[in-house]
Amino acid sequence: MNKITINKFVNSILLSYSQIFFSANLFLASLLFFVSFIDIYIGISGLIAVATANIFAYIFGFNNNNIKNGLYGFNALLVGFGIGVYFKLTILLLVLIFFVAIFTMLLTVAIEGIFAKYRLPFLSIPFLIAIWTFYLSSKEFTYLGISQRGIYYLNDLYNIGGQKLVDIYNWANNFNLPQSIKTYFISLSAIFFQYNILTGLIIAIGLLIYSRISFILSLLGFYSAFVFYIMIGSDITQATYLYIGFNFILTAIAIGGFFIVPSKTSYLSSILIIPLVVILTVSLSVIFSVYGLSVYSLPFNIIVILFIYILKLRVNKRNFLTEVLIQEGSPEKNIYAYKNNIKRFGNLYKYFPIKLPFFGEWYVSQGHNDKITHKDEWQHAWDFVIIDNNNKQYINDGNKVDDYYCYNKPVIAPANGTIVDIIDGIPDNKIGDVNLIENWGNSIVIKHAEFLYSQISHIKAGSFKVSVGDTVKHGDILANVGNSGRSPFPHLHFQIQATPYVGSKTINYPISSYIVYENNKPKIKTFTNPKVNQKITSVNKNSMLAEAFNFVPGKILEYKISGDSNVDKVKWEIFTDIYNNSYIYCKKTKSAAYFINNGDMFYFTKFVGNKKSMLYLFSLSIYKISFRFIEQLQENDYIQVNNIFSKYIMTLQDIIAPFYMFLNAKYKLKYLSVINDFTLNKIVMESNVTKSVFNNEKQKFNNKIIITDKGIREIIVKDNNNKTIIFENDD
Repeated sequence: MNKITINKFVNSILLSYSQIFFSANLFLASLLFFVSFIDIYIGISGLIAVATANIFAYIFGFNNNNIKNGLYGFNALLVGFGIGVYFKLTILLLVLIFFVAIFTMLLTVAIEGIFAKYRLPFLSIPFLIAIWTFYLSSKEFTYLGISQRGIYYLNDLYNIGGQKLVDIYNWANNFNLPQSIKTYFISLSAIFFQYNILTGLIIAIGLLIYSRISFILSLLGFYSAFVFYIMIGSDITQATYLYIGFNFILTAIAIGGFFIVPSKTSYLSSILIIPLVVILTVSLSVIFSVYGLSVYSLPFNIIVILFIYILKLRVNKRNFLTEVLIQEGSPEKNIYAYKNNIKRFGNLYKYFPIKLPFFGEWYVSQGHNDKITHKDEWQHAWDFVIIDNNNKQYINDGNKVDDYYCYNKPVIAPANGTIVDIIDGIPDNKIGDVNLIENWGNSIVIKHAEFLYSQISHIKAGSFKVSVGDTVKHGDILANVGNSGRSPFPHLHFQIQATPYVGSKTINYPISSYIVYENNKPKIKTFTNPKVNQKITSVNKNSMLAEAFNFVPGKILEYKISGDSNVDKVKWEIFTDIYNNSYIYCKKTKSAAYFINNGDMFYFTKFVGNKKSMLYLFSLSIYKISFRFIEQLQENDYIQVNNIFSKYIMTLQDIIAPFYMFLNAKYKLKYLSVINDFTLNKIVMESNVTKSVFNNEKQKFNNKIIITDKGIREIIVKDNNNKTIIFENDD
């Protein structure tokens, strides 16, 4: 293996340790790796198992990303722990661990394939099948010896770390703590098949440093079980002795903050579901004791998978108990990404982008659930017309269809798709008349995705430029506006639906982007519904802006950066990851700025890496850019708080984030001017970033952006200390 491959392989082993706590954090992984060697035989057994599983996962050619993040290794790691704790460490045992690790890895891939169809996690089910299989078969392995080393455990510790480690171990285990806290630490240590307070204490510290939410949930899960055990007259210490006390901790973390976005209701759910885990643990223990087996993590697996599955079956997916759709790697990142995306795009920020079916400025004459025809099953629709400065829809006396501004105007495809239905040949009505028999008039239906169609109606007969079966792109001209069907005067009817028929019932689906005029000032709206009486404009591209932000994979961005009398150069490259997410990568600082270009606008989604890098400043200065230039247009957006605040203040926000956000960060962009002369065409914009603590706002950056036909020509960044940094493109 070359150096890069070895580094990746080592990381894949380490991250297998942290994946036990649903984490891909190297700090926590390294700490847990160390903890596993407090019992050196368990540590060796686990390391051999996870290394074997990952090597064979590479050889078999399985998903590199899953290997790298430890997802194919942590089940084998647990099997190694489970075998190492009960049997003497011999050559025979190591050989058996080798084969069982391969078996576990194959189980992991197979079970992942089954569960992925239902978007469910496989958790530690492969570990359970493998460890039970081994224990049942080991009764016939006469050359395996049962470990007796617990009797000489202090001797083992002395051999590892000398008298100091023995003293620390004795101090931790003899420290005067309430019994419940001791039991909590022992429950944590049981995850690594150990039974001592020191291991649990180190794991708890690591968990607290890695994730405040996970740490709090671990306490909630444990103490919910502790109280319930008292209520039913049972002894929770028995659960820790049998290495099953961790079920309550892992269940609370999984439901309270990892697979569900952390919130008051996710915390409450994790508390209320723990008694079910207790009951399941007790009942399954009775059954499994017949075969001399422990239930291990079975209760945790059953409850968590069952809970996530039933959430997917909800008809009404309310705002509480929201599933994590894009896993960010920790409960804190999950909640900050979710809250920021809700503020930026609403609940539908990941939906297929549907735009307006026309060019230019139009007026919403009828909106959703309006007074005339948009009712009941057809309430989610819009009617559009064109009006003049006197709010009139027509010239002359308005008695002819030709008098109306919108009549015969082009109708365009609101998004990419395929034409699935067209009705044509219905003549235009005279002004004031309606055709109630052919209610929809001439219409077209376009399929954009499964269960996602758009319908445009009241089209002019004979004006269609497309046919059924044609593929269209956004902006392609389809036909012209008419006055057919139930239409007393020319207008355009537009609706989104789940089925491919003219007249299908509508669904509540937003327009991805448009400009609305409020108090005669333009304002960009994203993923929301136009309202009645609004003047709106489709977001048509400014070619210079669109080209400047056409960041395609393989493109190199080079800038000269000057500030504080220093001049430096940076070189960044555009990549896409395995999930087709685009990002700008700085090799020098190992930083990445993820972005989306949806054709209408360019915006960053997250930043990973060194916040002292120039790429970080670059991404904040152009955080969101619409390709529609309107002078004095102002855009407002929100920045994910953990991408801008220091880790110290974030520690407090982490603790109370499920209940209250006292940190906020905003981005504002203003389109100033377009300058055209004989030598250079350029667009000038101004952006600023502000952050607030308990609504006390403070400006952090003020930026001037200059775009030319050569791309992003210059960005001038001034921070709140009047420090100036200039990005300059010399091309």
